[in-house]
Amino acid sequence: EQRPGTPMFTVKAYLPVNESFGFTGELRQATGGQAFPQMIFDHWSTMNGDPTDKNTKPGEIVTSTRKRRGMKEDVPGYEEYYDKL
Repeated sequence: EQRPGTPMFTVKAYLPVNESFGFTGELRQATGGQAFPQMIFDHWSTMNGDPTDKNTKPGEIVTSTRKRRGMKEDVPGYEEYYDKL
């Protein structure tokens, strides 16, 4: 919606946190530095699927997050963390 009496627009949208990294830079570059975002957390939402299965949306998110952080893309099994006596 346009703010009355100004050339400014307010755009409301949901942007998943994991997809928001770099958003400000991309928006400013695409608009020649004229646009600037203000983001507010709105809600949590559960996702269906197994986060350890790369073929599901949660699995894609886990894989991309691990990759971005420089971790091995495959989620280690519980054996990695299970205390051995």
